[in-house]
Amino acid sequence: MPTYAAILPAAGKSSRFKDKAYKKVYAPLDGRAVWLHSAERFLNRDDVSQVILAISPDDREYFDMKFAANVAILGIEVIEGGVERTDTVAKALERVRDDIDFIAVHDAARPCIVDPWIDNIFEAAKKSGAAIPAIAVNNTIKRVKAGAVEETITREGLYAAQTPQVFRRELLMKAYAARRGQIATDDAQLVEWLGEKVTVVEGSPLNLKITTKDDLKLAEAALRALPKPKLGGTGNPFAEDDMWR
Repeated sequence: MPTYAAILPAAGKSSRFKDKAYKKVYAPLDGRAVWLHSAERFLNRDDVSQVILAISPDDREYFDMKFAANVAILGIEVIEGGVERTDTVAKALERVRDDIDFIAVHDAARPCIVDPWIDNIFEAAKKSGAAIPAIAVNNTIKRVKAGAVEETITREGLYAAQTPQVFRRELLMKAYAARRGQIATDDAQLVEWLGEKVTVVEGSPLNLKITTKDDLKLAEAALRALPKPKLGGTGNPFAEDDMWR
């Protein structure tokens, strides 16, 4: 069975979340932090051998105070990320173990991922070497400049990329080595720049990324509709009373 590492970037500024108490990845969602929802789906898989969470250096003291015990119990490796998302993932790649075959990069702020979706992406990546989930764009798309519509863009063939994005280890390492400081909006873009094919697997609107507080409300509703993960018979180490008192 191939082995996987999961990298969870969580070093963003959360400027659009606009909450004085929490960054979006630390906001409470159904009794535990957003990032824990994202992490647990990978922690409970037999084929995932390593989980790396990359946080902002500015959050280290807060994170250790709130989550150090959970991290120790679960065996998550926590590192400090960089300024841009690609900088953060690059730092995490340096910590991926040599025995890992595939690397999954999943937004820590995307908490509604479920096992069947991960299964589909992992299987597609095994076949092609690179796979991402994406959903077809259904809304009319406008290019806007200075508060006014500049043009209407045809939505034919347009897809919104999601995570986890999964790559054969050597391919993702090569893509990051070749970026030479270039900033990409996702990891697949770096692989595309190499001229490599990236397979697209049908995603889900429920696999939403939290950016604003409204997104957090939508995530709460989505979690109620989605199957809850198994916790491996160890009980829930993220009980609300322990985390938020």
